[in-house]
Amino acid sequence: MLYESLVEETPIGCKAVNGAKALERVLEVDQTPIGKTPRSCPATYVGFWDAIRRLFADTTEARMRGWSASRFSFNTSGGRCDECEGQGMKKIAMSFLPDVKVSCEACGGARFNADTLAVKLRGKSVGEVLAMNVDEAAGFFSAHASIHRCLQLLQDVGLGYLTLGQQSPDAVRRGGAAHQAGDRTLQEK
Repeated sequence: MLYESLVEETPIGCKAVNGAKALERVLEVDQTPIGKTPRSCPATYVGFWDAIRRLFADTTEARMRGWSASRFSFNTSGGRCDECEGQGMKKIAMSFLPDVKVSCEACGGARFNADTLAVKLRGKSVGEVLAMNVDEAAGFFSAHASIHRCLQLLQDVGLGYLTLGQQSPDAVRRGGAAHQAGDRTLQEK
């Protein structure tokens, strides 16, 4: 109801909404998948993955190699694993059975190639950061306010168990399916 009240600029289901101008965005919790593509994950969908990619690009190793934040994207070639195209898994078609997904042998499910995984941010590779759950990542990124705020919001709605790189279809099947976070950014009118 809060989201609808803010969009319509009139109270819906309540007498009034006070302090709405102080809100930057509203997070809705429901059972829908967290993204539109198989590569969508909590870090990309909630919106802090770009900031993490910039942190990796700002490391001494990445700057020496001339890499930008795009190198740390699993959606584009260059840094992602070529074998699984940044998905971390490969689908095996079974003739008379449902398809099976297995971890990519080339990257071990880390989604990036070996050169990209060699770059470390405070001792962690980009693949290791994606493997962190929200609770672990909140501590790791506590000095980065914009990232930490997003992680805190996920914790506040009970999503601390999700891994940052957990792919959308897997997130729906996990035990916390009732707690999928959908980010609704309010647009200024």
